[in-house]
Amino acid sequence: MTITPDAPSRAPGFIWLDLTRKCQLECAHCYNESGPDGDHGTMTRTDWLRTVDQAADTGTRHIQLIGGEPTLHPDALEIAEHALELGLSVEVYSNLVHVTDAWWTLLQQPGMCLATSYYSHDQAQHNALTGRTASHRHTRANIVRALEAGVSLRVSIITPDGTGVGETRAELEALGVTRIGVDHVRPYGRGAHSQEPDCSGLCGACGDNRASVAPNGEVSPCVFSTWMNAGNVLQEPLADILAGPGMAQARAEITAGKKDDEDDGHIFVPCSPDDNGCSPGVPPSKCPPRN
Repeated sequence: MTITPDAPSRAPGFIWLDLTRKCQLECAHCYNESGPDGDHGTMTRTDWLRTVDQAADTGTRHIQLIGGEPTLHPDALEIAEHALELGLSVEVYSNLVHVTDAWWTLLQQPGMCLATSYYSHDQAQHNALTGRTASHRHTRANIVRALEAGVSLRVSIITPDGTGVGETRAELEALGVTRIGVDHVRPYGRGAHSQEPDCSGLCGACGDNRASVAPNGEVSPCVFSTWMNAGNVLQEPLADILAGPGMAQARAEITAGKKDDEDDGHIFVPCSPDDNGCSPGVPPSKCPPRN
């Protein structure tokens, strides 16, 4: 099938800053295979700050710091503060295993919000997915601390098979969490079980009013679609990449893949950029990234 790129997508309202592959956990389903042996890539502090500047210039309204564990990046606090100074809202997608006092202070500032993944109300099941025996205890405790501190928080329940969602939701609601989403393990990274990536696991809105920048500077339609490299901010301005042929080609492939799904009888309902789908802390998102 010949794929003809559509016209360039709109300027992004939302950009993921995928800061690092370093993480305290080694989740069995991690979409980018982050872990304790991961690194921060080739993007320097100056590169990330310049990227935030360029994102703001394109009309971006929201950014999400993600990884890996973004709070482990040595410049993440400064990147978040710089984005706030430019009038952007910032969401930090953290595993909440460890949060420093400096992060708690920043998370309580206007324009900041927090997101995390929660794998089960059952401690053993949660820890089995993260690969760390104490992760459930730490994440749960920091969910409570965030709520007590008045931090804007959303939590995503992620399961490999859909079991235990009701019980897990009930626990989170009992803790006081009001924004709870549910998602499945995406077929990327370790979650792909060595299968080659394709568009079947994407929501279909990737690259439309959103984009992702990786630790090596590569820009892709979203954090799940990093194999679809549209350009590199170390080599050309972000605005040129977003309006360029690489992103248009990626969008065409994603759209064609979803059309194939519909032809096979799978109904595709994309998240709407007008509803701020995928935006940090702003429901109703239908395609939230997951660690």
